[in-house]
Amino acid sequence: MLLAGEEWAARFEGFRREAWRLETLPQYLMPQEAEEFAAFKAGARIDPRGVSNEYTDRLRRQAAEGRVQGRVHIVTRPLSDYLRFEFHHYYQAHSLAGEQIRILDVTDRANPLEGVQDYWCFDRSEVVLMNYHSDGRQINREVFEGDPAPFIEYQRIAVVESVPFEEYVKGLDA
Repeated sequence: MLLAGEEWAARFEGFRREAWRLETLPQYLMPQEAEEFAAFKAGARIDPRGVSNEYTDRLRRQAAEGRVQGRVHIVTRPLSDYLRFEFHHYYQAHSLAGEQIRILDVTDRANPLEGVQDYWCFDRSEVVLMNYHSDGRQINREVFEGDPAPFIEYQRIAVVESVPFEEYVKGLDA
């Protein structure tokens, strides 16, 4: 089953304990980000402490309710322009709002999750595969119909092998 619109949004309102994502690409080409990405590349910066929007408000509310949203992004250096943008424009604000973001840098080591695609896992019971073209354009979101156990193990590996976002970006010129 493919997810879009309200059905997709409902996953983020309806999870009871945890929504977790694995990100594997160096860029995600999202049309709604094009203008902000261009401004970032031209030198514009935001103050992440001042970001308040529907996403950050939801993160704060869920954190207050004891519901956790987290992710691990697998990266290699040098960081792509998009990753520098994502780190500055989104991850800083989302982390301040309560999202548990971690980075798995595989620049000088083997990737323990080589070949695993992007996905979201909700309450360790439902997996949604995030399907992308190699350039980062999204194809669709697809509910995985099998056993979520391998994805729970991928999450365990990703968390153990990664570092908190705040630790990773210390000293980076993001």
